[in-house]
Amino acid sequence: MSAPVAKVLDAFELDALTELVNIGVGRAANSLREMVGEQVHLSVPKISLLARNDAVRLLGEREEDKLVAVHQVFDGDIHGRVLLIFPEKKSLELVRAVTGGELSLEDIMELEHEALAETGNIILNGCLATIANLLERNLKMSLPEILKGDGPEFFELDPPTDTGEVVLFLYIDFALRSRDINGYIVMLMDMPSLTALKVLLREFIHRTTGAAPPRQDA
Repeated sequence: MSAPVAKVLDAFELDALTELVNIGVGRAANSLREMVGEQVHLSVPKISLLARNDAVRLLGEREEDKLVAVHQVFDGDIHGRVLLIFPEKKSLELVRAVTGGELSLEDIMELEHEALAETGNIILNGCLATIANLLERNLKMSLPEILKGDGPEFFELDPPTDTGEVVLFLYIDFALRSRDINGYIVMLMDMPSLTALKVLLREFIHRTTGAAPPRQDA
């Protein structure tokens, strides 16, 4: 992790962001459980705050196969893009679970885009909407877009052209219908948005802990 990026959020702010993400992912899991009719477990063990080049390298080191992503743009007090990324072979398992596990491979492939878009929309909207609500802010989300590739191109998307300088990188594990499916939630933001997020996290910490008013320095 590059030093300037690593110092943008301090330990308390990262802990608060981790708490918000875990709440958001938990609520997204409940929504997904209603859709598939079975218990869904999504874990978020750790958040990494990385420069974009470091995130591209990390994803390349972890995943050598083709990848598929559900991509959405968000806008509000903070803006950027968010992606739900899976190894392509795991994405078919996710679609199989979401569609009930009884369809043929041909049918699953026909429904892949629709099922992935719906699943990604539930997870990403559920997660970001929860975080925004807890921060007492609103976010607008674009419609989901399905992307496929090796990974680096996911970090070079337009529009908007001014996002993607900093990456919040989350590794997640899915347990769905006895299928273990791993993947990533990736949020790309520019430095002004990350600075705005820092202020919102300070305010959240102050509201929830009753601590002294947060500092306003960067």
